Amino acid sequence: MEIILKYFSDFTPQQLEQFRMLEDLYKEWNEKINVISRKDIDSLYERHVLHSLAIAAICPFDKGAQVVDIGTGGGFPGIPLAIFFPEVQFVLSDSIGKKIKVVQEISNAIGLHNVIAINSRVEDIKGRTFDYAVSRAVAPLSDLWRWVNPLIRRGQKSDELPNGLVCLKGGNLNNEIQETGLKRIIQAWKVNDIFLEPSFEEKYVVYMPKL
Repeated sequence: MEIILKYFSDFTPQQLEQFRMLEDLYKEWNEKINVISRKDIDSLYERHVLHSLAIAAICPFDKGAQVVDIGTGGGFPGIPLAIFFPEVQFVLSDSIGKKIKVVQEISNAIGLHNVIAINSRVEDIKGRTFDYAVSRAVAPLSDLWRWVNPLIRRGQKSDELPNGLVCLKGGNLNNEIQETGLKRIIQAWKVNDIFLEPSFEEKYVVYMPKL
């Protein structure tokens, strides 16, 4: 928990309590349903919560923005972002029902009222649009973009970036970016330049604007 406060400080008592509750809840649920690597569970706040908040550092969403988390797994980056932005609406989607159950149970336990968890592949989401899509290590950029571009509406619900995809990626991104055919419009930031922990080396926040 302290590592979150190393970089962010303007939290309400409710937000602080929500962040604090995550550790026990994820440890409890991880015993039942493995949603976080066993070797990572003791580094939950650094490797999962803080990592998710790199998106908040790059793209602070405006009040009233609507965000979809693609392939949220156990709720990352969606749950930390929903705590961070209590006036932003989040839809957390995953095709694996047991993971969505964990997301729903943890969201309910900490009193997150701005999260809807749905058991669905992103390409099956119909009838609604969003300002931003977020994800963490779900699929190649070209696939992510093909799935989410139709779901994102034009506009700008952040002081920093127009509506689009903001995702967390790792490793060498050159090939992924090249394969999109959109290299000229893609921006990437090293997470290690935002948070100084060595575990974030070769990890990036990648942004693609709505076309």
